[in-house]
Amino acid sequence: MFTVEEISELVRWIRQENGFPDSPFRIDEVRYDPEGDKLYIIAHDRTDKSVIIGNSFVIGKLRERLKVRQLTVYSNLDLEIKRRKLEEAERLVRGTELEFLLPIIEAEKRFPPRKWPEVEGDVKTLVFLSFNAKALLGFAGRLNLPYEAVGIRYSFPRLDYEPLEGGPKEVLFPDERKLVKLAGGRGAKLILADFPFGLRWRDGMALMNPFRLLHIGFFEIKYLFGFEKPVVYDKKALVEFVANLTYEGLMESTDGANIIWRMWRR
Repeated sequence: MFTVEEISELVRWIRQENGFPDSPFRIDEVRYDPEGDKLYIIAHDRTDKSVIIGNSFVIGKLRERLKVRQLTVYSNLDLEIKRRKLEEAERLVRGTELEFLLPIIEAEKRFPPRKWPEVEGDVKTLVFLSFNAKALLGFAGRLNLPYEAVGIRYSFPRLDYEPLEGGPKEVLFPDERKLVKLAGGRGAKLILADFPFGLRWRDGMALMNPFRLLHIGFFEIKYLFGFEKPVVYDKKALVEFVANLTYEGLMESTDGANIIWRMWRR
């Protein structure tokens, strides 16, 4: 339906029409998912990706012109890094209570597009509502995990959870010790939260940030499960949190800047 040549020509035309410099770029592959009306452009490297995105302007115009619901650009380097992260994730969960994640990991290796099989996770779970609260709940539900949701009081007024006392920084940097103690008292063996790592074991309990473990970026998470901004958080911690995601390739710098600006403005 879409070809590399067609997309390349459109990008050049949009850049020229809107006064962008005539920068060379290379597209290696184009993949279209008709089920979700999603188009994936695979650029040769990150420099090519930047030219195609054009500070979000070019990619926005391209999506309008092609009339697709979602358009995302990756570089081959992005996908290679993801594959390596997934190989590490596979090693971490194999032989543990989290082996039910293996079909999801295999599916992610073939991304894009994303085609998750039906998975039944039979591990009692505590979901701590942190930055990606809505996505954490969505992930637990998608994997049919028996879970309880908790979070800092007043942090997500539109979501259903049990409120806990705690500081605003915990919404961005969860307190591992507190959550392990809480989960242990409730018989949970898995804790889902926005931890600064993919998976770690502590006192026989799995602490997991599924999006770091599977190397799924903020843009994709938002489209998969939606996004609910916290109303309680620490401003300085927000900058550190966003900077870390951007450094690891899990958030575009433009998305990070927009989030900081909008949340600080509020």
